[in-house]
Amino acid sequence: MQSFQRDLEKFEDLDTQVLGVSSDSMETHMKFAEKYGITFPLISDEDRQIKELYGRNRITYLIDKSGIIRFIQKGVPENKDFLKELKKLPKEPNKN
Repeated sequence: MQSFQRDLEKFEDLDTQVLGVSSDSMETHMKFAEKYGITFPLISDEDRQIKELYGRNRITYLIDKSGIIRFIQKGVPENKDFLKELKKLPKEPNKN
């Protein structure tokens, strides 16, 4: 999570929302975020519904704005590799 925080600006420059999900409580998330300076949203999955849908182990997903999973990696990829995958996504047309 800290590595995502370090490169958060790079992710945001690619119009990407970083989210952290675990079965820890919101209180635990808040303490973790404060301790490590995490500023992106952390989601508590205490009832494990997200784990049931996406898997039980540490898995990283890249989900596009249409909700399509475009990349899956067991564990956490190096940010440079993940950013490379993000750059491969088709660009959305400008809505202006």
